[in-house]
Amino acid sequence: MRLLTFTTRAQPAMPRLGALLDGRIVDLAAAQDLKPGSPALPRTMRQLLALGPAGLNRVRELLDAVKACRSELPSGTLLTEAGIRYLPPISDAEKFLCVGKNYRTHLAELEANDLIKEKPGEPTGFIKLNTCLTGHDADVERPSTVKRLDYKPELVFVIGKPAYGVKEKDAFDYVAGITILNDLTCRDTQKAEVASGSRFWTSKNAPGFGPLGPCIITMDEVGDPYDIWVTCSVNGEQRMRVNTSDQIWKLPRIIEHFSRLVPLEPGDMFSTGAPGGVAVGKPNAEDLYVKPGDVVECAFEKPAMVLRTRIVAPTR
Repeated sequence: MRLLTFTTRAQPAMPRLGALLDGRIVDLAAAQDLKPGSPALPRTMRQLLALGPAGLNRVRELLDAVKACRSELPSGTLLTEAGIRYLPPISDAEKFLCVGKNYRTHLAELEANDLIKEKPGEPTGFIKLNTCLTGHDADVERPSTVKRLDYKPELVFVIGKPAYGVKEKDAFDYVAGITILNDLTCRDTQKAEVASGSRFWTSKNAPGFGPLGPCIITMDEVGDPYDIWVTCSVNGEQRMRVNTSDQIWKLPRIIEHFSRLVPLEPGDMFSTGAPGGVAVGKPNAEDLYVKPGDVVECAFEKPAMVLRTRIVAPTR
């Protein structure tokens, strides 16, 4: 199942929950008219995930009702991509934690470019702010002060129920699904931030520097999350293709590490690091940093999903 948050052209200020069905978007609020008397679904993804498996099962029941409907569907139930604007699947997470230095290939790139002091002995992380997030197919401004903007496709796990003191063997019981983050990074300032030991990186938290989505793929459709090919293309040219098996710290270790002291809540997210192949790691890096006019596509090959971002010039 693929869940999303979106707005419509008719109501651009009202976020709505949806699910993909045969290439179209089901507006879950509208679909509830097919199940009169059933409890209303929440209005946000965080609230839906807080219901646990029962909430996801209610969505599945609505999708089954849409597929089984032999008469006219309630108005606005089925939408096309052309009629919506994707928002981040979750835009109000209490915690969006990003694990750094977590792919062997990327670690080698960081070492070669003096962007790492030492190899970590345990999972390390920084915070991605909600204010930097944007959705699929969005325009992202490259500030005029930024000359070296790098692309970084990352596998994100979404927490599905409260987790505190979780052991590795139980970790996936707390995961609702996965999505994609393009952790856009300003390389102009990152070296100084690394040197200072900062955990709040302005290089990663400017407005729009967190394209996320387009959907949350629930774990029943994921298969093995450590056999996913992650790719990134710029203007149709593939820049990287790396398998998630290259990760150093797998999710069970990550959840056990962070949940020792930090309570995790439904809707919290873990981004699990950038694969090797980013611009900064290549000899012709200056030619590869993204600029206004570029279209960046981060993707999973299977389960297939693409996150598209257009880089644009600043408007102010």
